[in-house]
Amino acid sequence: MEEAPISRGFRSRRQEQTPNDRVPPGQYVTTDFPVLSAGPTPRIAPEDWTFGLELAGSALGKWNWAEFEALPQTTIKTDIHCVTKWSKLDTTWRGVTFDDLLKAVGRSEPPAPFVMAHCEGGYTTNIPVADLVDGKGMIATRYEGLPILPAHGGPARLLVPHLYFWKSGKWVRRLRFMKKDERGFWESLGYHNYGDPRKEQRYDGD
Repeated sequence: MEEAPISRGFRSRRQEQTPNDRVPPGQYVTTDFPVLSAGPTPRIAPEDWTFGLELAGSALGKWNWAEFEALPQTTIKTDIHCVTKWSKLDTTWRGVTFDDLLKAVGRSEPPAPFVMAHCEGGYTTNIPVADLVDGKGMIATRYEGLPILPAHGGPARLLVPHLYFWKSGKWVRRLRFMKKDERGFWESLGYHNYGDPRKEQRYDGD
């Protein structure tokens, strides 16, 4: 999980700014990768990890690590933006896109307009399906060509890079489709329900 409220004033080592079209308002660029979590870091062995898609209490699909690794893999290079105001540019991730997960369970269209990401330790975060389809979201298992470290959400995390990074839930275990939107962990504690960095949607009322 990401971005505890007590970290509102967090600062990392600042770097020179890059062109404004890549850095959302109020953000600064860092080469660090700060670790921000609300609790202890789970240590999940790949052989003990599973991931699933769920609708109305029923499993649409479930994979163990080997099965998930056998799904089509996609590599992307993207910028990420934390609600605590740092941005990290040109990060490289590999994993399975949301689109390919749908194909793997025989779905040409999502079955509902929202998902709740459920992660190890009870963390949740809600995302509109429109922000996952067409290559906008993935379940990532590699960062910069290596397995994702536990502190950064390994063995697998949700990646939705165009939203603030708390939406890219660490240690993800399942995505639950929802007919109606529900607030996740931080959203229910005052974070913005959507979290668009370009609109500085950090907290309720932004």
